[in-house]
Amino acid sequence: MERINRPFSGITTFLRTKHTEDPADYKKAAIAVLGVPFDEGSPFLPGSRMAPRAIREHSLRFPVLSPIYDVDADETYLWHEISNKLIIDAGDVDVRPANAARTFDVIRARVQEFVDTGVFPVIIGGDHSITYPVFETLNQPAHVIQFDAHQDCDEITEDLMHTNSHPFRHIINMDNCLSLTQVGIRGLRNPAALYNEMKQLGHNVVNMKQVHALGASGIAALIPAGEPVYISIDIDALDMSLIPGCVSGEPNGMTFNELIDSLRAIVETHPVIGFDFVEINPMLDVGTGATSYLGTVIVVNLLGIICNQPRWQDYLSERGML
Repeated sequence: MERINRPFSGITTFLRTKHTEDPADYKKAAIAVLGVPFDEGSPFLPGSRMAPRAIREHSLRFPVLSPIYDVDADETYLWHEISNKLIIDAGDVDVRPANAARTFDVIRARVQEFVDTGVFPVIIGGDHSITYPVFETLNQPAHVIQFDAHQDCDEITEDLMHTNSHPFRHIINMDNCLSLTQVGIRGLRNPAALYNEMKQLGHNVVNMKQVHALGASGIAALIPAGEPVYISIDIDALDMSLIPGCVSGEPNGMTFNELIDSLRAIVETHPVIGFDFVEINPMLDVGTGATSYLGTVIVVNLLGIICNQPRWQDYLSERGML
């Protein structure tokens, strides 16, 4: 019987793809989506642990029996990958409650399975603390580009080291971090000392005035063309009016078009080794789940743009998947 696939029917996996946690299956896939339902790095309100589930649920609203079509870009996305079962849902990290260090070890173990099998990682949090163990485990030299309202680069102390304010402090001290570019930084909660320190260390800190002045191509040009990047997107890079389901929203943020255009410019000029998407809090969202839906649109958009690049075709060819 022909499938109809209404959003309220079917088992909830990302874009209705196969769920498997067997690394042998990763070798047969091109993309693996991993949820990290961890929010114990959030010092204010919990709830982003529910985001991987919410994003999967909203992904059921996208067509998988025909190509996903972007009207504005006049592009179709992910049809080859979906129709040939090249995307898998690798489930969730098995979080160890009240033990962040141990949970990070579990994250490392799951991501290492992706590294060992060569599958492209898409990581859905959770709070921003998870970017640290993910990028550490990828262990591939890359420029890190962070879309965010906040720098998340506080000093590490005996008392505070695994919060969502610390991941990029860990990352800038890693040998595989070639540089850090922070885009969308704004508001009254980024200390001047930290803002100036990052610039003095040679990293790019792009506030909203500079976002408008540079434009998408200018943001992409901050990273040497052709060099690999890892992308980390905090939903609060967007203006707070767009994201009721986010605890850390700030005014004067990026528009949806500014974010997508910037991502497209980066992807078109740099190979991407993976990306994560974090900080949606479904517990705070409006009844329609608008923030979770918006997050899903961003993840699908970015993945679709990546898969439309010539270098992605080379990757598929190397894996015998064309």
